[in-house]
Amino acid sequence: MTAAPHPPEPSRSAAAWGTAWGTLRRFPLTVALLLTLWGAGALTGSLTRGPSRGLLAEVGAGLGPAAAGRWWFLLTAPFFASGPGAYAAATLVLLGVLPVLERRLGSRRTAALLALVQVFGTTAGISAVALFRLSGGRWSNQLAASIAVGPGAAVIGAALAGSAALPVLWRRRVRLLALVGLATMALYSGLLPDVLRLVVGLTGLAVGRILYPPGSRPSAPSRPETRVLLALIVAASAVGPLIAAVAQTRVGPLSVLRFVVEPAPGPADLAEACAGGTVRACARAHARLRLSGLGPGIMSVMPVLLLLAAAEGLRRGRRAAWTAALALNTALGVLGLFLVARSTTPSHLHGWLTLVLPALQPLAVVGALVAARHAFRAGRATEALRRRSAQILGTGVAVSAVYVLGSLAFGAQYDRPPGLVELVRGLPERFLPPGYLRGVEVPFRPVGAVATALYGWTGVVFWTVVLVVAVRTFGRTAAAASGPDLARARRVLADTGGSSLSHMITWPGRSYWFLRGADVPGAPHRDLAVIGFHVVGRTALTVGEPGGAPAHRAAAVHGFVRFCHEQGWTPCLYSVGAEVADVARGLGWSTVQVAEETVLSLPGLAFTGKKWQDVRTALNRATRSGITPVWTRYGECSRSTVAQIRTLSEEWVSDKDLPELGFTLGGLDELADDDVRLMLAVDADGLLHGVTSWLPVRRDGAVVGYTLDFMRRRTGGAAGVVEFLVASTVRRCQEDGLEFLSLSGAPLARLDRGAAPDGLQRLLDGTGRALEPVYGFRSLLAFKAKFQPEYRPWFLAYPDPAGLPAIGNALATAYLPGLTARQRARLGRQLAGAARGRQS
Repeated sequence: MTAAPHPPEPSRSAAAWGTAWGTLRRFPLTVALLLTLWGAGALTGSLTRGPSRGLLAEVGAGLGPAAAGRWWFLLTAPFFASGPGAYAAATLVLLGVLPVLERRLGSRRTAALLALVQVFGTTAGISAVALFRLSGGRWSNQLAASIAVGPGAAVIGAALAGSAALPVLWRRRVRLLALVGLATMALYSGLLPDVLRLVVGLTGLAVGRILYPPGSRPSAPSRPETRVLLALIVAASAVGPLIAAVAQTRVGPLSVLRFVVEPAPGPADLAEACAGGTVRACARAHARLRLSGLGPGIMSVMPVLLLLAAAEGLRRGRRAAWTAALALNTALGVLGLFLVARSTTPSHLHGWLTLVLPALQPLAVVGALVAARHAFRAGRATEALRRRSAQILGTGVAVSAVYVLGSLAFGAQYDRPPGLVELVRGLPERFLPPGYLRGVEVPFRPVGAVATALYGWTGVVFWTVVLVVAVRTFGRTAAAASGPDLARARRVLADTGGSSLSHMITWPGRSYWFLRGADVPGAPHRDLAVIGFHVVGRTALTVGEPGGAPAHRAAAVHGFVRFCHEQGWTPCLYSVGAEVADVARGLGWSTVQVAEETVLSLPGLAFTGKKWQDVRTALNRATRSGITPVWTRYGECSRSTVAQIRTLSEEWVSDKDLPELGFTLGGLDELADDDVRLMLAVDADGLLHGVTSWLPVRRDGAVVGYTLDFMRRRTGGAAGVVEFLVASTVRRCQEDGLEFLSLSGAPLARLDRGAAPDGLQRLLDGTGRALEPVYGFRSLLAFKAKFQPEYRPWFLAYPDPAGLPAIGNALATAYLPGLTARQRARLGRQLAGAARGRQS
């Protein structure tokens, strides 16, 4: 017998054509629109120069075609573009957006969305232009006379409509990115296509809300996501003037801000203004001439660079960046209001917008920064921060002295030698962008090389130093910026050890008190213990028990209490174990249980027997699904993995009616610590199904266990992934010879030990029941029971029951620092409803 011949393998070209054809079949709408766009452009000769004037009037969108009754522009405008660059940009938009919509919504639904937002959005946009024309002004007249073509508005509107079907994280990001970009172009550039894109985009949002109504009220973004969104807003406010400066036609109400970054004219402009203009125009050109040159050109873009640096610092969560962005935008807003006060009253709406919006725009950014201030944790002044502040101050003094003294020494290089008083009086002008000095009278003008350098580069040198310092400061990690006390606290934990929550005292925003060896007879002269605490009002809340050797905990508690009394604070020991609670009772304090810790003893632990069935099932299911555990650190993760961790976290936060908790519950910020380990559940395709973080617990300088902190799983991911992650961590830590794992505490949940609760305990139990639908503390305790743990109560110890209202407020503020008034009201209604339920 002879073997049957193998069929010939397809050639590479055939395989490539097959792949391309498969791609085209998956996205028929995208292909059809691209062919129509380029085909119509080729048939009408529009690809090289855009549509002719007659064709544009027939197919383009505008007030003129609408008044002439050419209603079909609602359907024809998207199939043309204004020129070669516009055709290329339209192609990129179609290829970048439509395939995503087609894959998620289907080709027919995407086509319906495109038609819906194009017709209704363009109608609304042209109607708005018609109403705006009634107010008069250059902008409204230019909008009324313009005609727009291009598919960008329809595609963006469909994308915003389809964003309603995205997960909360990406829905929020897509909407903010699109709306900020659209609003920036409309306000700074102000052309008819910019306005139509904005109106069609808003129409898409409305259509998406109708087609995909939200199942519940959207929650506030998490702290890291708030920082990203706020950084985007600040960056948009920074690049807006650049857009207005480079736009060929700038008529938007914020286009006047281009003068902030647009250099002044040179000598040729001066000669032209004085040769054919009025005396006033010649004098004004003389005043602006002093602003020309490389130095003023660099000075013009300094505000943009500083705001972009601040935006990057905001993304990183740096409090210094928040302060810098607040100061910069406040200064720009105040300067804008000053210019408004000096301006004449406009006679039409465009004049009012041009006058008022440049001042209100930075003030609106200030409002956003103030509203999000809780996302940027305040840190104490550090030696590095003081050193950088001294560098900035020293640079300012030095360049000011060089300018004043140098100008006096080289006074002959000015058209009129300046005096000391004139130089000092005009010194602030050297540090302002040239665009803000266009209306300022000039008593003297540099004509020589040295005088020109002094006049034009003083501010550049200063702000360059500020920019370098800002970039270095904003780029530092939070741990590096927390100062020597943090280093001392870490040293105590590393050398001696602590309890399950001790590592949490290294998180940002903590204050520290140390028990020194000099305070304990016979003890070595070093830090023996550390207490991390958080002050709210006059209440000092500790974060767990004292860090250090157990033998020094009682002395640390007594010393911390004395320290708080000296400061006028009410000490409060929060989430402490039975030993420290006994120390507090010895001081005459009261205690109440606030959480239940669950601990797994690792030696001899095996997942055998009926009681471990759920854990074994989770392990077996993950193995069959190709999911493997990865023991790593956040800094070792790839960019893709980091992005997936952020997505999982934001999806988890978005499911809550209230913002995520802090204080003793970590989030994304707390993962970027090399001492913190991560256990990831990753499948064969690199998809992250879940993540847990583990805080180290040390004794005598060695890690003896870990405490569970961050815990997230993918919505719709593999079932039982959290059980898989915990069980995988157990096995890994057993291999490393560790003693225990703490699954941490479940707040406002406890094991019933048969004791009759007092009034305060009943109140806390009721609060836990009221918050169960939001945070699931009791469900969390029930979940941890699957691992057959040892239960250990955590207590709140307080000196005086009369201080409980203040302590309750301090705890609420510590856990929910960014709680809005609406969220407080919602929380109050939930608690009131739970109280009524208990009474009934």
